[in-house]
Amino acid sequence: MSDSTAPALTEGSLPGAANEPRAASHRWRFHRVGGLDQVALETGEDLARLEALDPKLWTALSCPTKGLELDPRTLELLDTDKDGRVRVPEVLAALRWCAARLADLGALIPGDEALPLAALSDGTAEGRALLGGARRILESLGKPGATELVPADVADTSKVFEGTLFNGDGVVPPEAAEEPELRQLLEEVVACAGAVPDRSGRPGVDQAHLDRFFEELERFVAWWRDGDAAEGAMPLGAATPAAFEAVRAVRERVDDYFARCALAGLDPRGAAALNRSEAEWAALAAGELSAAGLSAAAAFPLARVEPGRSLPLLEGLNPAWAERIAAFRRDAVLPFLGEAHGRELGAEAWRSLKAALAAHEAWQGRKAGAAVEPLGLLRAQALLAGDAKAQAEALLGRDRALEAEAAAVGDVARMVHYHRDLYRLLRNFVSFADFYDAGAQAVFQAGTLYLDGRSCDLCVQVDDPAAHAGLAALSRMYIAYCECRRPGGEKLRIAACFTQGDSDFLMVGRNGVFFDRKGRDWDATIVKIVDNPISIRQAFFAPYKKALKLVEEQVHRFAASKSKAADDRLANGIGHASDAVLHGKPPAPEPVDVGKMVGIVAALGVGIGALGTLFGGFASGFLSLQPWWAKLAAIGGVVLLISGPSMLIAWLKLRQRTLGPVLDANGWAVNGRVRVNIPLGTALTARAVLPPGASRSLEDPYEDRAARRRRRQAWAVAALLGAALLAARLAHRWPF
Repeated sequence: MSDSTAPALTEGSLPGAANEPRAASHRWRFHRVGGLDQVALETGEDLARLEALDPKLWTALSCPTKGLELDPRTLELLDTDKDGRVRVPEVLAALRWCAARLADLGALIPGDEALPLAALSDGTAEGRALLGGARRILESLGKPGATELVPADVADTSKVFEGTLFNGDGVVPPEAAEEPELRQLLEEVVACAGAVPDRSGRPGVDQAHLDRFFEELERFVAWWRDGDAAEGAMPLGAATPAAFEAVRAVRERVDDYFARCALAGLDPRGAAALNRSEAEWAALAAGELSAAGLSAAAAFPLARVEPGRSLPLLEGLNPAWAERIAAFRRDAVLPFLGEAHGRELGAEAWRSLKAALAAHEAWQGRKAGAAVEPLGLLRAQALLAGDAKAQAEALLGRDRALEAEAAAVGDVARMVHYHRDLYRLLRNFVSFADFYDAGAQAVFQAGTLYLDGRSCDLCVQVDDPAAHAGLAALSRMYIAYCECRRPGGEKLRIAACFTQGDSDFLMVGRNGVFFDRKGRDWDATIVKIVDNPISIRQAFFAPYKKALKLVEEQVHRFAASKSKAADDRLANGIGHASDAVLHGKPPAPEPVDVGKMVGIVAALGVGIGALGTLFGGFASGFLSLQPWWAKLAAIGGVVLLISGPSMLIAWLKLRQRTLGPVLDANGWAVNGRVRVNIPLGTALTARAVLPPGASRSLEDPYEDRAARRRRRQAWAVAALLGAALLAARLAHRWPF
């Protein structure tokens, strides 16, 4: 299947909207899992037709590229617009890309680590190019006979082209040329027009640099033709440029010398200063006067300055300028002025020499093709006259012929990652098959938290617990946000959903251990809690626990008040005793309020009598129930009256538990109602149980045996009392 067989998804369009005939021609299979209808992706045809499936039937419409247990490189390849999210069009684009290069899209379904070369299509240009790129990678790894690729093989493709001369990048190094003349040309292009890095790492030549080099040759030759045509531009013919260069090398210093001599003519006393001071000469003499040391003398005049003096060309010269003056004499003075000025050069002769080169200087100012000037005119003319450029272009064409195969090297890495991870993403995007599969874990599940005798498998990474909790609270799940740490300072934040047990001992500050998907363990501490019912069992005992907690609080409050009163009485007694010692008389006893004590005793008697009458009435009514099962129904009714409202509220909230808000708070766009019902919640959070076949001894050496004995005695008394009441009722002698 190629790209042409898959309908394009234009910007703003939805998959399935314009493909209803194709959708109708394919028989989709759906599974009801966790109360959610999910499409089954079982064959390559299912994947090929996925573009025609209505997006309303997708479980998710987008997901973030971070915080998932999926290779970040795969997510980066899928995120073509680099916005940090993978959306439906990008998933479909990845499937179309694979369809053009695989013999069957079904090759994606196993999700194997290794990509077999046999799975690549040799019936499409894209498939053939990808196959060539795969073989090139295997050759670079030293295993040309291998039949499959793994992600480690494509982790670094930068070394694939090391040592290659032709690699499809449109750049050829000089070493790629077999003929010496062509290799020399490429070396000259690199030297004059610059180099382009080849994929092999060598400096090379591309078409742009080759064109620029020959353009410079043409401009250089044209400039020389202009010099031949211009009047007076070549007074010495081909020797004129050398004469001009010799004059330019000393021009400033010769002008300086004649200007100094002219100034000395104004007043002979100024000649000494124009020849430099004695201190400067002394400083020069104090240094090393070797050939290198003479460079300091270059700033001194060319020769001794005297009024109207000519410039000596052979003797009496500044040694720092001797070589350049010799070249000036040889290449310019003698050819232009002759032997008559071979020993010294007057000011007037100097001016005439400069005038003779004025036209050539103007021509030099119009110089073109300076980049290739080191090659010389003859070499430039020879290159333009031959077919050197055509030969170089043929070499570039030979390299470009491998462009598709070389470009496919990068696509090989994409295909290897898609072959391993794309189907897994579909099982966590188009459907949540991995989440509902007891033997697998979804890509958003970060690991397992062990805390309070339970293990929580539904843990997702979060960046900011406070921000996440605002939306995640709508999931109706009990969520414990934990900060996880590892040695070295590495940190991680997770949201752990407790879906079984109770929350009696879950509180901020409790510690546990979190194991990530790589098996690494983290110290985990609860930092925030979103409170919701966890189970019906918790709701059943909640009223009794609240009543017990209320009684404990009242007892504690009563005990605290009595303790305070006793402390106050003790303090008052100590104060009175101190007064007696100081004043020599005993404190007067507090008067007893007899009426108040009688009232308290009477009130206690009335209260006890009322409680006894109420209990007797309940007991009489309970024992009068017939038949026997009515008593059980009465007990159940009382229990239901107490626990029923709590259980009903918990049941309603547990029915509404959904994963969507937990993932939406992380950047997902969950499309379906991913319910977490009671059976699924039981599977996501496991309680501690003894292993099969284990034995347990109930003899606790640290048990409070006296308390156990009192409990047994209390139960025995209660059983005897109950038996007596039952016997009296059966004998019709019950006084009530």
